[in-house]
Amino acid sequence: MTTPARSRLTRPRLPEPRGPVSAGVVEALRSGGSPVTDGAEATADPYGEDLQLALYVLYELHYQGFAGAPADDSREWDPGLLALRATLEQPFLAALRADAERPASAAAALDALLVEPAGHRPGSVSHHLRRTHRLPELREYAALRSLYHLKEADPHAWMLPRLRGRAKAGLAAVEYDEFGAGRAEDVHARLYAELMAELGLDPAYGHYLDAAPAAALATVNLMSLFGLHRALRGALVGHFAAVEVTSSPGSRRLADALRKAGAGPAAVRFYEEHVEADAVHEQVVRRDVVAGLLADEPELDADVAFGVAATSLLEDRLGALLLDAWTQDRSALLPGHHADAVARPA
Repeated sequence: MTTPARSRLTRPRLPEPRGPVSAGVVEALRSGGSPVTDGAEATADPYGEDLQLALYVLYELHYQGFAGAPADDSREWDPGLLALRATLEQPFLAALRADAERPASAAAALDALLVEPAGHRPGSVSHHLRRTHRLPELREYAALRSLYHLKEADPHAWMLPRLRGRAKAGLAAVEYDEFGAGRAEDVHARLYAELMAELGLDPAYGHYLDAAPAAALATVNLMSLFGLHRALRGALVGHFAAVEVTSSPGSRRLADALRKAGAGPAAVRFYEEHVEADAVHEQVVRRDVVAGLLADEPELDADVAFGVAATSLLEDRLGALLLDAWTQDRSALLPGHHADAVARPA
């Protein structure tokens, strides 16, 4: 098993395709050729397994890349792959705009996230896990969230060259903490790798890609979609703000769940780190990042609100999938991967 310190030192293998579009992308990377999809992208479900996996793989070329893909690094800006990515992004973005709520303003969207219900919230994954504290479910949750947390804060770094003044300074301050405040051992992605190892999971970057359903992939793809398009910078600020506003209370519940499940200190530490840090980050994000951006570019208010709403939409979709599976004593992972994610440490 990969050690936490080596989590980002190896590239994940190319995933198993889930349809003609993802098959065309995977084969293009494996062979070094152009993607052949026979037009399947035109009818692909924007939230479906095929389109979301294809997008994830194409976005990953801007992050870690894949093992077994010739000339992988040089294909980051391959015109054919970029053209296919743009084609897939259009229905995904259109679906998000159609399905997400329409808050009156960015402030209204963020204010709504601050309302914490008393007691157990039935539709909340963190409330469910704190109440049940079942180790198999916590392991599955950790495996799925690893697709983001092992590159935590990287997608939001795309905002830095696109912001100015107060917004840029506020973002840089938060990102500095996310990247360990100058200490490699405290980088949040490293802390998450240690959490995974403590839970008996493989912390290798991208290891659980084949196990992750489309709803989990979509939450990560959203960040890359917003981050790789300057025109969507307001939406990425909205996403960033939504994450920071909801992180502290959710992290407290997850830390409690892990303690009740008997997990070790390395597992609990990741979420404990986020309880206090993200309570501070929330203020910095609202006061400096969001307010600073809108002071410079007030016309982006609706984009920030959309980013918040799209984040909530996809998190709710993932939450519904997880809770539906767990309340029926089923694995939330794709078939064939249940035993891997819940295997106990040796």
